[in-house]
Amino acid sequence: GTRIIYDRKFLMECRNSPVAKTPPSDLPDIPGVTSPNVEELKLENHHVQNCEEKVSVGEEEQFDMDI
Repeated sequence: GTRIIYDRKFLMECRNSPVAKTPPSDLPDIPGVTSPNVEELKLENHHVQNCEEKVSVGEEEQFDMDI
């Protein structure tokens, strides 16, 4: 058969597609795997609040992260 080869630029553009950001409709709900645990959500919210507090004090983050 033939191989399809994608270049990096095309793949990086695909990550912004709405299709790439939408989970499959038949994906089962598995807490902690396909959906976050309640505990993970609390930890994530707490982490975000801590990061915001650190930045608001006058410190700047060293790296920008895409989440």
